[in-house]
Amino acid sequence: MARIDFYILAQADERARHMLACKLAEKAWRLDNSVWIHAKDRRDAEHLDELLWTFRDGSFVPHGLAGRNDGTEASPIIVGCDGDDVETRDLLINLTDEIPPFAEGFPRVAELVTSDETCRQLSRKRYAAYRDQGHELNTHNL
Repeated sequence: MARIDFYILAQADERARHMLACKLAEKAWRLDNSVWIHAKDRRDAEHLDELLWTFRDGSFVPHGLAGRNDGTEASPIIVGCDGDDVETRDLLINLTDEIPPFAEGFPRVAELVTSDETCRQLSRKRYAAYRDQGHELNTHNL
């Protein structure tokens, strides 16, 4: 069973969620872990790709965008939005409203939840589904 961490943000905006995804990805990479960041759609994936270069002054987080075929496919951090050919990594950062069908292949999953009521309701459904599957659940209020 996987370890699932729910990170509950005080902010309601998607920008806070994306910033936390970048910070978690950087921390995981520094701990020598590989990461898949699962975005809602291509637009969000491209935004995260750019944000990983700029979210913090002096930041360098080696990453690539899935499907780009630009030589970055072997990067420790990959940002994608499709469920096709997702390679299992050490950490899945989920930014979608549902549990990705490939999530079971990851030993750790980070669910990022804003204070937006819709986002919280959807995260409660994911929490219940993970619980029913027998995963180890943790909640972090930020």
